[in-house]
Amino acid sequence: MAEPENFKLADILYGLVVPLLVGLLIIAFPTILRPALDSWFPVGDMMMGTESSPYAFLTVIFTHGFAQMIILGVPLILGLLWNKWAGGAAGFLTGTLYYVAYAGYNTQYSVDMAMQMYGMAVAGGSDAATQLQYFVTSLPPNLWADPSFIGSWIVGGILIGYIAGALNNKSFSFKRMLGASLTASIAVGIIQFTLSMTVAYGAWMAQADPGFTLFTVMLPAILLGVIGPILAKVMTWYGLMPGSRY
Repeated sequence: MAEPENFKLADILYGLVVPLLVGLLIIAFPTILRPALDSWFPVGDMMMGTESSPYAFLTVIFTHGFAQMIILGVPLILGLLWNKWAGGAAGFLTGTLYYVAYAGYNTQYSVDMAMQMYGMAVAGGSDAATQLQYFVTSLPPNLWADPSFIGSWIVGGILIGYIAGALNNKSFSFKRMLGASLTASIAVGIIQFTLSMTVAYGAWMAQADPGFTLFTVMLPAILLGVIGPILAKVMTWYGLMPGSRY
């Protein structure tokens, strides 16, 4: 068995510093960037009758869109560099984690809205029964059973990794990587848009502005389809190959 290389300062950079910086960057998006974007581009409040900023979509792209690129980017790159099975398996894992978190996030958002409805009923002097009815009817459905969440993230994660790996077929050609990546990411983006417009529990929001829904879904998908193969190609230059490719 060959001995490992001697310890180098570069090992600290790539094994400790870079992963920590990436982790801090991911944490910074929802904790620092999201509040800042909300203050610069208010999303509005239907209950209070305040209008949204025309640039509120930037908040969606830089938060949920960025998270989507990370969650789907991992299986995409593994599919390109390793094989379709590794990409599909990684997509199942990352997609499942995001599905659980995303459903929880939206459930909390809906509960907060129900509490606002309840508060308005109380402030309006409604009787206790009416107050309770406002709250109960405003509660969200079981978003963990939302077929659009399951399809967009669990199924979508599996598909993007598998399709990219199957179409690229272990090739190091950047053109083939790019074609496989864009095909996989756009296909999953179309699935996500279709589910949001049809079977999603909140489909009425997407149906109210299908153009905006298509834009916020497809822009991150196309960006991922371009950035993914660039990262994969750079990784091949430095010999950063995950496992066996066969």
